[in-house]
Amino acid sequence: MRLMRVQGAIGLACKPTAGAQLGQGATEYLVLLAVVLIVALVSVALLGFFPGMASDAQITQSQAYWQSASPIAITETAAGASTAIRSVPYIRVANRGAYPIRITKVLGGDGQAISAYYNGSVDVNMSESYYLAPGEEKFFGTAPAVRWFYIFLESSTGTSGHSLAAASSVCALSQPAGNLVVEDFGFEYITYVDGQQITKRQIGKDLTIKCI
Repeated sequence: MRLMRVQGAIGLACKPTAGAQLGQGATEYLVLLAVVLIVALVSVALLGFFPGMASDAQITQSQAYWQSASPIAITETAAGASTAIRSVPYIRVANRGAYPIRITKVLGGDGQAISAYYNGSVDVNMSESYYLAPGEEKFFGTAPAVRWFYIFLESSTGTSGHSLAAASSVCALSQPAGNLVVEDFGFEYITYVDGQQITKRQIGKDLTIKCI
């Protein structure tokens, strides 16, 4: 009988307590948290050391979004500096919808909008030149014809004529030229459905263009 009591006492002494189990769990949690924090810090450090990685990722995301947008998709982009506060973009647009459309305005952040492009001499209403049948493509830019508009830094000037003040970043005059970033980019357009004209707006994600 005495031997059984001794064995029972030894068993109780060897059995881990609830407090010890909780302590072990807390230690494992802290170790796991430390590993996660180290990985996060390394990722942030790499992005800071290679700033082009973050920039290229933003461009890729913007291109993927706008190339798959509908009804107005953007299939090709480029941009260059005009002055320190404005850029000239090249934007090729395509009608990916099932009905004809007519682009009447280009939109930017904070409700900015322009309805004209510059043909080298005067401003021309976009509605005169940007009728697109399903599958058709047209462009804004300086070649092969002159149909451009300016994009200014937001708050640097007012939106008017063919100048859209809606960029959070414009192209630099020197290399590296950086990116042109237009917040809440989009279009206003008329769609023609069964003989009826319906005015709509398509506002998407920021448009990010690599400057050349």
